[in-house]
Amino acid sequence: MRKSIDGLMALVRGAWGEDVYSGHLFAFVSKRGDRIKVLTWSRGGFVLLYKRLESGRFRLPPVDAGAQAVTLDATQWAMLLDGIEIRVACRSFTRPSAPTRR
Repeated sequence: MRKSIDGLMALVRGAWGEDVYSGHLFAFVSKRGDRIKVLTWSRGGFVLLYKRLESGRFRLPPVDAGAQAVTLDATQWAMLLDGIEIRVACRSFTRPSAPTRR
């Protein structure tokens, strides 16, 4: 986790072939899994978020072999940054019963 904005930007461009100015969030997780850096472009410049968990690890979602990118929604991002395992957590939805007519 030694790379800063310029190093991570070069990695996104060179190794992944992605546009760093797209506004997408690019996440980098440490080998131990307890630190994450998120790089993104905002209107005036780059933003680098760094988070270290005091205990536990960041639980990455399942990734298909050979996949270069994973799409996460806002809830999944929040769960990832909180160290919650995405594949274990599931939404429970029960359809409300129809009102009975009398």
